[in-house]
This record gives sequence, structure tokens and C-alpha cells, in this order.
Amino acid sequence: MSFGLLSHGDDGGIISCSFCGEDAAGPCARCRTPVCGDCCVLSEGGSHTWAICRRCDRRGGRTLGQGWLIVGGWLLLPLVILGGLLAILRWRFG
Repeated sequence: MSFGLLSHGDDGGIISCSFCGEDAAGPCARCRTPVCGDCCVLSEGGSHTWAICRRCDRRGGRTLGQGWLIVGGWLLLPLVILGGLLAILRWRFG
């Protein structure tokens, strides 16, 4: 079984790398820009390894620590709000 490059878009052709013009292997996991294997690096610190472009890597996108902090904030914020509402209700009614 052979795996080839996937086409993207309505033209049915192979997508080119946004940086060097070679055939793209897939999109950057962070900015979704098409990249080839030479123009990407692998991410670190997650349960899966993702390919990101070198531009995102220069901006600090290789590690996923900041992403996990954002996810944690989204999970904790509703809990803090509900805890505050519960404290107000207990103070007000009893």
C-alpha cells in the first residue's frame, strides 16, 4: 500500500510549500500553512507529535505548554465563577 501526497482545493493539484515551493507534505499544526518536510519541525511536550512550520517555531510554537495553560484556564474559569455564585447564594440565603 503506498501513500501519496493529498491534493487540496478545487484545482485537484498538489499544494506547494509556502516557504520553498516544493510539494507540501501537509499543513502546519499551528497556522495551517502548507509546508514540506524540510521546512517544518516537530512539536514537543504533547501526547502526539505535530509538524509546525519554522516561522511558528521561531515564535515559540514548538512547545505546547502555553496551549495547556490556556486550556486549563478555560476549564478553571467556569469553576471559579460557579464557586463564587455558590458563596454568594449561601451568604444571601443562609
